[in-house]
Amino acid sequence: MEIIQRAGLESYKLVSMHVDTQGKVSAHGTKPVPNPTKFRSLARALQYLTFTRPDITYVVQQVCLHMHDPRETHMNTIKRILWYLQGTASLGLHITKYKSNCLVAYTDADWAGCPDSRRSTSGYCVYLGDNILSWSSKRQAKRQATASRI
Repeated sequence: MEIIQRAGLESYKLVSMHVDTQGKVSAHGTKPVPNPTKFRSLARALQYLTFTRPDITYVVQQVCLHMHDPRETHMNTIKRILWYLQGTASLGLHITKYKSNCLVAYTDADWAGCPDSRRSTSGYCVYLGDNILSWSSKRQAKRQATASRI
């Protein structure tokens, strides 16, 4: 709630979904953010919040890719995340007593999903019973030019 107050969005609308599932956040297209320092401060606060709110991890990562040159679309995405958080403040990472010893892992990737670099993002999560043990999301590394010998 402190982040929402810092952004001055406490009286704005609530949204049920924190990210547009139809598109990716691009580096191009709109005007630069008038106050990049505020944008970076909010983005860093959201990064910290992902420790207990893994449901926002992907979209926060998408916004943080543009901290060097934030645009209005990126600030609008931050606002949408904050509106989502305002409506879901009671959610978070919950740890419960194990009901089973079942270890389950899931993985997924969006092949060439970045509209700018065409690199993929892949991720995984591992559960023990109902409790998440580990998760990760990572952008594909840039290819290194290699010299070939004949």
